[in-house]
Amino acid sequence: MSNEQELRKWRMILGNHAEDTTGISLDGRQLQMDKTLEALYDTDRRGGLGPSSPNVSRWLGDIRNFFPSSVVQVMQQDALKRLNLTQMLFEKEMLENVEPDVNLVATLMSLSRVIPDKTKDTARQVVRKVVDALLQKLINPTQQAITGSLHRSVRNRRPRHNEINWHATILKNLQHYQPEYKTIIPEIRIGYGRRRNALRDIVLCVDQSGSMGSSVVYSGIFGAVMASIPAVKTKMIVFDTAVADLTEQLTDPVELLFGVQLGGGTDIQLALSYCQQVITRPADTVMVLITDLFEGGNADKMRQRALELVTAGVQLVVLLALSDDGAPHYDHGNAQFFATLGVPVFACTPDKFPDLMAAALSKQDISQWAAREDIALKK
Repeated sequence: MSNEQELRKWRMILGNHAEDTTGISLDGRQLQMDKTLEALYDTDRRGGLGPSSPNVSRWLGDIRNFFPSSVVQVMQQDALKRLNLTQMLFEKEMLENVEPDVNLVATLMSLSRVIPDKTKDTARQVVRKVVDALLQKLINPTQQAITGSLHRSVRNRRPRHNEINWHATILKNLQHYQPEYKTIIPEIRIGYGRRRNALRDIVLCVDQSGSMGSSVVYSGIFGAVMASIPAVKTKMIVFDTAVADLTEQLTDPVELLFGVQLGGGTDIQLALSYCQQVITRPADTVMVLITDLFEGGNADKMRQRALELVTAGVQLVVLLALSDDGAPHYDHGNAQFFATLGVPVFACTPDKFPDLMAAALSKQDISQWAAREDIALKK
């Protein structure tokens, strides 16, 4: 990069008041880019993109022209926070211009009860675009990881005669071929096992308080994918100070997400109590509790419910976040309590979640899995 290019970059970073010190003037496209940045990041212009101003729509179009989508998403989120432009999402024309992403979907979910009717269809289209993109990205690795782990775990090493998988058994015993008898001695027999409609049950119990927006979006997508796998039976429970069972909506993740109301308090013990009621096969159940563990209800009861679930044989995993957002803010005391129960507590990125579920469903040690994936458990 030349010295002049470097100065131009710093001129745009520092704003127009830096023009005198850098000796650099902008023109053409760079000047237009600078104006879009100034409208958002110059504190003297705070609120300059009023929610009813026609300039907002033009500004959204400008940032899409000047910056890549990843930068556009950051600027949109900054606009919502810095300039209080949430109201702009109530206007159909402006919503059509935004760059859809997980954080925007979380914002729309939090506003779902107050979005005007004229805008709801457009909001659903935005959510549908994000959901479809995530499904396309996540469905194959999730299905492959989960079905693969279950097929391995269902193998029966002491099968009855009518349960023997002869092809697998022959391959396993080729080293025991007896030339004089021209046959194989099957020292190890491999069977198909007794298959049930659902080999394992999965319960996703998701905190829908405001700080968990991205986690709720990803949970809904993964819940929909897992619900499509016949070998597992998936339930989706969301909670704040009340509990909602969204299992029936897993067939349509867009409607499921619009059924979530982000915000409000947190009553984890109430959610755990409900989950105890819907878990019918604790030894065959993986329960993923997705929460930052800040309990607004009765913490002692929450801990008692967690102990009862673990004692009953439920494989419990606590995810402090299911998102790309990095290290979450969480309740360290409650995290330590769950860890003393042998419950792994950590944050998980979406790309790791399919393998996590595969490990849990095949009853692997999740602590060892996390170590292999270089994921730090919270203690």
